[in-house]
Amino acid sequence: MPRNRGKRALPLAIRHPGARAVFDRLLERADVALMNFRPGLAEQLGLDAPTLTRRFKRLVVGSVTGFGTEGPEASFAAMDPVVQARTGLMAANGRLNEGRPTSGDPVVADYMCAMSLAFGVSAALLRRERTGVGGSVDVSLMQAAMTLANNQLIRSEDEDAPRHERILGELAGLRRAGAGYAEQAAIMTSARTAPMLKIYLRTYDTADAPIAIACGSHSLRRKFLTVLDIEDSLLDKPESEGDRDHYDQLKGEVEAIIRAKPSTHWIARLNEAGIPVSPVKFPVELFDDPQANANGMFHRLRHPDAGDFTVLSPPVALDGDGFRSREPTAPFASETRTILRELDFMDAEIDEFIATEVTRENALESRSTL
Repeated sequence: MPRNRGKRALPLAIRHPGARAVFDRLLERADVALMNFRPGLAEQLGLDAPTLTRRFKRLVVGSVTGFGTEGPEASFAAMDPVVQARTGLMAANGRLNEGRPTSGDPVVADYMCAMSLAFGVSAALLRRERTGVGGSVDVSLMQAAMTLANNQLIRSEDEDAPRHERILGELAGLRRAGAGYAEQAAIMTSARTAPMLKIYLRTYDTADAPIAIACGSHSLRRKFLTVLDIEDSLLDKPESEGDRDHYDQLKGEVEAIIRAKPSTHWIARLNEAGIPVSPVKFPVELFDDPQANANGMFHRLRHPDAGDFTVLSPPVALDGDGFRSREPTAPFASETRTILRELDFMDAEIDEFIATEVTRENALESRSTL
């Protein structure tokens, strides 16, 4: 329901020799073919990018892998939580469950990978308009997750690398000693400085609900201090290791001030000063959110069997008829004959495909298409 709106489905037994004729008709007319097979399967089936782009010169083939196409882990299976763990994104996000690192409910690596694929395919289509030739686009869940952790994945080889080597040595020792995750995480450095972590880029408890503030520039930090009517004597000085005690003390003062009044007070005051601020919302609060609804961020969808649903609209607005919200996908296998006729197969050929189990037109029949 949330991901497949507007798609059409044609079930195919992809290992069946008779499926090749259908594949060829589809690919002859397609602009883009997207592949998400388990490692090695596309090559076995002759549906890998090199094979397809040789046969169909204008075709753009988009492929998704877990860990990239090369290297010792290229053949490993992957899903979002595993990739978040593998790339450091899970640790960077800092979410814990019973003292262990865990991913959040949104499958952020999956989503980032899909957006990367869409960007790459769009670029390949633009190139094709200029050259007349398609090509292949490769993305991986691993690279997508690393992109989300971009701020943590940059280092100075002169200054940071020696410190990282020391940290890795300490980490190895802790793991040999059986130390818990919290103890291991405590030795890690942060991409954010002490003033940002403790004061200027964080969440605060108010008298009724938490708020998030983001003072990403010096001028915003100055405005924040003005709203709270306090001073940061180190604001205009270079940061040093000795600043931690100062910011620990200032942290307690700021927390006490903000906790004394409700969230609406601080949101009004900080917005008036031009400081980015928001209440911390739960997803369930967004369905009737006036800001979301004013910008058409939700769409009411009627499913023929399940009833009415409120779902997200496309995240990109394009003038004209672009990026319209789509209706539910038709029941699986219900469009088999329609799609095959659009591919110029005769009814007798379609009957043969169904009789030989190349495809089916009954959604209730259950058997693997692999």
